[in-house]
Amino acid sequence: MQDEPIDREVILKELEEIHKLDYDYADGRILGSMCTEAHPFAKEVYCKFLDTNLGDPGLFKGTKHIEEEVVKSIGNLLSLDNAYGNIVTGGTEANIMAIRAARNHARKYKGIVDGEIIISEAAHFSFKKAADMLNLRIVEAKLDDDYKMDVESLKDSISDKTVAIVAIAGTTELGLIDPIDEISKIAHENNIYFHVDAAFGGFSIPFLKEIGFDLPVFDFSLEGVCSITVDPHKMGLAPIPAGGIIFRKEEYLQVMAVDSPYLTVKTQSTIVGTRLGAASAATYAILKYFGKQGYAKMAKEMMNNTRYLKEGLEDIGYELVREPELNLLAFNHPKIEAHELAEKLDELGWKVSVAKCPVAIRIVLMNHIKKSHLKELLEDLKEIY
Repeated sequence: MQDEPIDREVILKELEEIHKLDYDYADGRILGSMCTEAHPFAKEVYCKFLDTNLGDPGLFKGTKHIEEEVVKSIGNLLSLDNAYGNIVTGGTEANIMAIRAARNHARKYKGIVDGEIIISEAAHFSFKKAADMLNLRIVEAKLDDDYKMDVESLKDSISDKTVAIVAIAGTTELGLIDPIDEISKIAHENNIYFHVDAAFGGFSIPFLKEIGFDLPVFDFSLEGVCSITVDPHKMGLAPIPAGGIIFRKEEYLQVMAVDSPYLTVKTQSTIVGTRLGAASAATYAILKYFGKQGYAKMAKEMMNNTRYLKEGLEDIGYELVREPELNLLAFNHPKIEAHELAEKLDELGWKVSVAKCPVAIRIVLMNHIKKSHLKELLEDLKEIY
């Protein structure tokens, strides 16, 4: 830090130059991200609540009410009448909270000390963080031929130390939905906590199903589901950071609660203490602004773009890993290795990512990607081919 104050205009000019190093969602060149540009209305509301702290909710009763309403709305979207939970920083924190709840619940009611969690090979890396932080052992169930959790492998992985089973509704690499109905039955029959990571699919699957897409059930209508992660800052168009964790029962929050004697509440269950209320307020506003009809329209547009890109790739001669289930697809060149192809695309200004299971170019068709961008991309891919 320098000794003398610097004029605000000088600072803003410096920041503007630095900001130019960042890619802009609006350019349509960010193709590998599950995040997108927040809606202007959500940004406006976010700024109005920058001084609120949900870590001390007695001082911000209005903002706490907003968070409760958001949790209730998302719970309703996920077939749950009485939802419990929080708006947190993102899917990683939400997943860690879910696994912490599962561990503590199993410790209290089953006496499991050295617990295990069962995830698939396609699970998000946040569960490795959770296991590391919570001193749990990861057991990986295999994937089936469709790159989804293999149910028989899951059954073989269950032991008397299993504290949680995790399934995915919108896998990070391929956008696929695990056989959650079957997994829910297995979890329920074995009295094991079942968490669904729907950070990606949670804000699209319900709307797509309403307009006729044939997608599997993944929510609280399945009796085995104990918690669901869903991120408003992805296809919900809320500003980062806005992740959601929804619990079926209040007791899952209670088993995580620690005393918070100097705050306006007696206990606190979230991982983060000081929590900005702006994310809850922005999510509240954007949910009301779009409603189910608005989100359904956007979800359909993203699926239409996914189909357009799929058909374009196939026309050129690229090979799809599988038929896309949601607005994410993976493909390969018949002769060029995926990482080499990614480098060629990067040289042309396209920011893609490479999936590892299986290795393939991965493109997420988020809200900021328009058909005009896809036409340019296909032209470049045709030149490479």
